[in-house]
Parts: sequence; C-alpha cells; structure tokens
Amino acid sequence: MLQVGEVSRQLGLNPQTLYFYERIGLMPSPKRTAAGYRLYEQSDLERLAFISHAKALGLSLEEIRELLLLQDGRQLSCQEVYDRLLKKVQHIDETISQLQTLKAQLKPLLDQCQQSLTHPSTGQQCVVFQQHPLVSPAES
Repeated sequence: MLQVGEVSRQLGLNPQTLYFYERIGLMPSPKRTAAGYRLYEQSDLERLAFISHAKALGLSLEEIRELLLLQDGRQLSCQEVYDRLLKKVQHIDETISQLQTLKAQLKPLLDQCQQSLTHPSTGQQCVVFQQHPLVSPAES
C-alpha cells in the first residue's frame, strides 16, 4: 500500500491529478489510514498507469472512463467498445489529414527561407513575411 506522494513519484503524476481522478470518478476512493491518508494498492497503480498511457495516446478522460467501464465489469459490449475506438481512430485520421495539409502549406515557405539563407540580405525582413504576411494590411 502506497501513499499519494509515493504513487505520484512512481508514476510521474502530480498529487492533485490523483485527487482529480478520484473526484471525477476515474479512480475509486482508495482505502485510508486511521489518520485519513489515502492508501493505494497495486491495482490502483495499474489503473493510474492505464489512464496516463491512454491520455498520452490522445484519448479524452471521457473516452478513458468509457473504456474503464468495461474493465470494472460494467456492461459495455464489444460492439460499444469497438464503436468508441473506431470513432477515435477516425478522429485521429482527420487530425493527421489536417496536419498533412498544414505541412504542405508550410513546406514552400520553408523552401523560400532556405533559398533566402543561401543569399542573405542584411536588415531585411524574411522573404516569407514579405510575400506572405501573417496579418494583412487591412487587419492591422
């Protein structure tokens, strides 16, 4: 059994994060000492590690909650889990597409900068901002 400080050090989480997860129902209320200190079991650490890993993969806390329902033995069918995961994968695909579009827009600007670096002009604004201002004169 570990106290909050030990758990937060082991998992690299802020103690306030542990309290927050408990408050919003991602974590069950842990056992407590006679003095009221929270005590976490190995299963709690595994659950917290899962939450951290799922967050790092881009799942929202609500999506994580839905997946934890299955682990907790609540009735989430495989179809429901599949539907939720498919929706997340589709969202990731959309994000990748948007990032690829942004990359395609930035690449020519990067190339222009590279050309400008081979023939520098002192005291002048970067050629990219001369040709593609971030704020048009009408907006300033």
